[in-house]
Amino acid sequence: MTTAFTTAAVGRRPVGRWPRPFRLLYTATVVHDVGFHVSHLAVPVLAVSLLSASPGQVGLLGALSTAAFLVIGLPAGVWVDRWPRRAVLVTADLLRAALVASVPVAWWAGWLTIHQLYVVVLLTGVGTVFADVAAQSVLPELVGRDRLVAANSLLMTTSGTLQIAGRGLGGLAVQALTAPVAVVVDAVGFAVAAAVLRRIPAPPRTVATRRHGGFGRQLGAGVRHVLGNPLLRPLAVSTASINLTMQLTTTMLPVVFLRELGLGPAVLGLFLAVGGIGALLGAVTARPIARRIGHGRALWLPGLLVAPLGLLVALIGTGPMVWLAGVGWLALAWRTGIGNVIGVSLRQSVTPDALLGRMNATFRFLLTGALTVGAAIAGLLAQYVDVRTSLLVGAVANGLTWLPVLCSPLRALHRPPTADAT
Repeated sequence: MTTAFTTAAVGRRPVGRWPRPFRLLYTATVVHDVGFHVSHLAVPVLAVSLLSASPGQVGLLGALSTAAFLVIGLPAGVWVDRWPRRAVLVTADLLRAALVASVPVAWWAGWLTIHQLYVVVLLTGVGTVFADVAAQSVLPELVGRDRLVAANSLLMTTSGTLQIAGRGLGGLAVQALTAPVAVVVDAVGFAVAAAVLRRIPAPPRTVATRRHGGFGRQLGAGVRHVLGNPLLRPLAVSTASINLTMQLTTTMLPVVFLRELGLGPAVLGLFLAVGGIGALLGAVTARPIARRIGHGRALWLPGLLVAPLGLLVALIGTGPMVWLAGVGWLALAWRTGIGNVIGVSLRQSVTPDALLGRMNATFRFLLTGALTVGAAIAGLLAQYVDVRTSLLVGAVANGLTWLPVLCSPLRALHRPPTADAT
């Protein structure tokens, strides 16, 4: 397959130097991720502190933020494979900028309600569906398949760094400026990112998915590729399980910190930033770990090692227990950071270009759909049992999420095979 940026050309570049289109994608990712991590903290804090949301409402807010992946996640892959991916990225960021900006505007006007937050997070999730699928689908085209692990490692390393800075500073910003003002950062980030993405040159379209059957047949091809592949299927099951169990904890952390422990948004932000440190360490160590023990073992062995530490998060309290919970949170995020780099690179390596959008959409449907289910379960457990039960169930179940990879051909895979790019 001929693209505007060939694998050979990219491969001859020194390590650390990337094609300009990838640098633009990277820059846009950095800009809107800063705002995302601030609002990721600011929105639930706003709901709890200013709108007096109940635990059930906080759970519903978390579920709606990812519900779009369950509703349009699969068909989005077909559309992304048909449409120019740069245009999808730009449109998605502009949509999200307008939606997020409506929150501080409504607050200043005295109109903000929990129902508006529901609508904003739901529709913002629609934009995120298309943006995430398009970004992961365009990456092999921008850097070449032989540098996917390096490119994903860079992106995940940066993501971990931004979690540290964004959520740590986000907590301070929420406490100093109020949550609605902090949300403005997110709106500005999306708008600036859209302007950067417009500068990516549009490569010639070389894949025409319309010639290979109708919409339903194309959608089904992506699902069959994921669920029928002996490497992708266990990866999908394991990663979806990780997302669901982590969401059981993450959704209720604002309630635990602000109401049960009496700690402020700044402390909550610093705690979440510890997870960013773990994700950063995971992204940095993913490549050397995979080279030493193989890609397959790198997907299950860290999960086995950190399983007991996850219980420390469920036992969080004041004093020393905050620090111990931070260690557990760091370990869980480290494992997730490794899995993100190795797992995403594996998915992209074994998938032909013509199926990239639908493969990524299928994974996003499963993985982010698991976040939706996890948030809903967290809200129900917290509302009808107690908040701690949600944290405990999440910790115990997360300790078992490495088993699908261990019980599959992935367990001893040294390097992923490469699909025909045509």
